[in-house]
Amino acid sequence: MKVKVLDKGGKETGKEVELNDSIFNIEPNDHAIYLDTKQYLANQRQGTSKSKERGEITGSTRKIKKQKGTGTARAGSIKSPVFRGGGRIFGPKPRIYWFKLNKKVKTLARKSAFTYKCKSEKLSVVDSLAFGEVKTKTYIKFLTDLKLDSAKSLVILPELDKDVYLSGRNVTNSIVKTADQVSTYDVLNADNVVLVEGAVKKLEEILA
Repeated sequence: MKVKVLDKGGKETGKEVELNDSIFNIEPNDHAIYLDTKQYLANQRQGTSKSKERGEITGSTRKIKKQKGTGTARAGSIKSPVFRGGGRIFGPKPRIYWFKLNKKVKTLARKSAFTYKCKSEKLSVVDSLAFGEVKTKTYIKFLTDLKLDSAKSLVILPELDKDVYLSGRNVTNSIVKTADQVSTYDVLNADNVVLVEGAVKKLEEILA
């Protein structure tokens, strides 16, 4: 599968890059995508939410009224969940949301995500992305030239480039990641994916 290579100004360079069909043109597996995305989102959760049950509430333990003869339901504690200020029934407790997922499933999920982007023609390749300085305005111009300024975009670098990363850090709808950091969620959450030419080979090494 061949894709035209653009320069950072959005113009064609006359070159083409060969995308490996075993990564960018497979039979997508939706269940693998679901599992990998579920794990990614679960790992973002702190799991620190906590509410107090009746045994943890500060308050008197005396019986608040006699057992019989009131004409109302019996009540033994002011800390009961049925009273205002009482404990919460089955409230959240600190927990770990992380779960294990096999590497092969995660690899299949990323391949499937890239395949979907290729089939919908939402994946483009640029020859290089060297800014030489940290400047958000330069990064925004790059997105504008590629007509991606009004959409969510993911820019994938072969290796960390601090100038590009720091330039794009404050841009709301765009994320810059290296090929070894990108996740299935990142690819699917972006409307458009931009690969720097060197990142293509890097992804093939990681996902082969």
